[in-house]
Amino acid sequence: MKIKCLIIDDEPLAVNVIKNYLEQIDDAELSNTFNNAIDGLNYLKNNSVDVIFLDINMPVLDGLGFIKSLENPPLLIITSAYDEYAIETYELDVLDYLVKPVEFPRFMKAFNKVHRRLGIKKASQDKLNERPYLFIKIDKKKMKKIFLDEILIIECLKDYLKINTTTGKYIVHSTLSDFTNLLPARNFIRIHRSYTVAIDKIEAVEGNSVEIDGLRYVIGRSYIDQVKGKILNSTT
Repeated sequence: MKIKCLIIDDEPLAVNVIKNYLEQIDDAELSNTFNNAIDGLNYLKNNSVDVIFLDINMPVLDGLGFIKSLENPPLLIITSAYDEYAIETYELDVLDYLVKPVEFPRFMKAFNKVHRRLGIKKASQDKLNERPYLFIKIDKKKMKKIFLDEILIIECLKDYLKINTTTGKYIVHSTLSDFTNLLPARNFIRIHRSYTVAIDKIEAVEGNSVEIDGLRYVIGRSYIDQVKGKILNSTT
């Protein structure tokens, strides 16, 4: 399923940045772009999209006014040069707020939220049990889809992470905290400042360590109570 995207921004350079980022994502489809909110509203009268990348400061009708005028808005991601509107937009149920210039890793973090939100929406509407996944950047141009149920452990390597899955190992540029926050807390837990693991892949718990795929990983001293409590109380 393609994720239909709309860009509304009066800055041509900013539009091109988002367009280039979307072109690197296999399941993203750019439906249209507009340099003002009025044309965007007219387009939405006869067309549906999944997510709108929206600037705030625009002539005639600004981004906030645009949002308030929508009866059944799609997902909304703000792209603004100013952070002063963040609180107000979150009160309008905006999915994310990107401050220009938008770097690609931050953009992907926002787009992964789109994947998750649409996945939840699709499951609730169609009662389908689609496997959840994330897209990760594994080199300068390639985005790789990884299914969450294949992840074994995420290991911190200074400014990078090594993601071990049942089908391969991947190196990505991210912090362990940021990546862990993208994962569902019911399925994953941080056991150490250097490790986040999939709870259902834990084969054994012994002392201050867990065993995954035949290898042992130490549980950090400050994590022991929380980790053992969650693992031993888990029923799935």
